[in-house]
Amino acid sequence: MSIAGTPLGRRERNKQAKLDRVITAASELFAEHGIDEVTTQQIADRADIGTGTLFLYAKSKAELLLLVQNVHYAEALERGRAEAAETRGTLDAVMAIVRPIVECNRTQVENGRVYLREVAFGDPAQPRHAEALAIVGSTQEAIAEILGRDERVVVGSAETLARVVSAIMFLTMASSPTTGLGTDDVVQDIRQQINAVLP
Repeated sequence: MSIAGTPLGRRERNKQAKLDRVITAASELFAEHGIDEVTTQQIADRADIGTGTLFLYAKSKAELLLLVQNVHYAEALERGRAEAAETRGTLDAVMAIVRPIVECNRTQVENGRVYLREVAFGDPAQPRHAEALAIVGSTQEAIAEILGRDERVVVGSAETLARVVSAIMFLTMASSPTTGLGTDDVVQDIRQQINAVLP
């Protein structure tokens, strides 16, 4: 029997159950109040664990936000990939990936901005930060796959162009002028910028 097929022991199941409760509690509280208004004690209380146990899963509120947003971002990316697979046209397919990520990021705008700041400037040695960077890398790979199918894109430049597209998306979501804009406006702004750099 393979290791992957081995059922989890009681201890591992308990750890996973606590982690799931932490993610749920932090997600709900951050969505309700924003990261600045939530304490780690509130998260621990809602997850029904001690604060010491909470810090086994994340060492700070910023890391808790990464933990929560990483889950949502990964789900958004998978929805985008599925939509892109059914979408014709390079720009439309790229935007099929971008839109759910923007929607995820703007569920609570300030949380989204803090998350992007943590991704850009956080400690890459921290596991939650490393997970976030891996998701960003997966996003760029998905965009590069779409661009690589377009005969107008110079061979070998799809990866570079995907990083440019990713930078456009992240900078637009993080910028102060977009704070008060609706999701559709932000998506349209990103679309115009991406259209300007595509061949």
